[in-house]
Amino acid sequence: MARLLTADPDAVAEAAAVLRASGLVAFPTETVYGLGAAARAAAAVARVFAVKGRPADNPLIVHVADAAGLADLGADVPPVVRDLAARFWPGPLTLVVRARPGLPRVTTGGLDSVAVRVPGHPVALALLRAAGVPVAAPSANRSGRPSPTTAAHVLADLADRVDVVLDGGPTAIGVESTVVDVRSGAPVILRPGAVTPADLGLAGLGGGDLAASPGTRYRHYAPACAVEIAPVGAGARVAAGLAAQGRAVGLVAPGRAPEGVVQVARPGDAAALGRVLYGALRAAESGGLDALVVEAVDDRGLGTAVMDRLRRAAGSDKRTKNARFDVECP
Repeated sequence: MARLLTADPDAVAEAAAVLRASGLVAFPTETVYGLGAAARAAAAVARVFAVKGRPADNPLIVHVADAAGLADLGADVPPVVRDLAARFWPGPLTLVVRARPGLPRVTTGGLDSVAVRVPGHPVALALLRAAGVPVAAPSANRSGRPSPTTAAHVLADLADRVDVVLDGGPTAIGVESTVVDVRSGAPVILRPGAVTPADLGLAGLGGGDLAASPGTRYRHYAPACAVEIAPVGAGARVAAGLAAQGRAVGLVAPGRAPEGVVQVARPGDAAALGRVLYGALRAAESGGLDALVVEAVDDRGLGTAVMDRLRRAAGSDKRTKNARFDVECP
């Protein structure tokens, strides 16, 4: 059974020792909770894949304490990385670079590239500094489950499968990091997140080599109930229509739920929806709802990332495979 620890200095030191001993530690980042293992400990990383039921061909994001940590992981790193790291690290930006020889293939998903970021959460940074090793970490949930944004979500999925859970409270952003491929020297967004195309000076998402990025090729985030996306302003109407069919329906929308519909959350904008989305998916499942109606937000800025995750939860993202695999990374 996992040891649940409040994220004070003594607990962080204990968790760091577990990582150095090839154990598994769940910890908060500003995006979602991650399930960490020492990135160079192949057996520990393999255990992460086994615990999650994660496809072996999906790379993990390697978390480091500062930009200097990238030098030990990446090879032929282009100059643009220095600028991006200075602007966005610590923070929700993951950079894909060529991997240095010797990094375990299990960590890179069998690829010659590695995804790296410096998380913008004080507990995550304290853990990385105390451990003194790079930490490979996908999201701390089982395959097919919504990503965890609280320690309680982690325990619900992995209580008997990990060694330590550091409780740092709810995550601030709630959707996974932006993933950018910089191997060619020109940034290409592989996965949208809180760092937007406008932030990066790009016109939009780049498509690119999705195999190099976590969280892009399989359907995930989906609860047991159906997820319906309602147009902006139409959440209550769509939910009422489903409830009229005799279904148990929940609503995530800025407005109040109509009679006979469960109000699961009332986010006022894209940022608020990002913070509550995964928790709402879990609440709908645990509440025995047949369907959860989520009102869309404008598909721009952070809304692009939120809508990306919502479409995946609803099974309406055609880029993903129809497979029950969890491939999120913080």
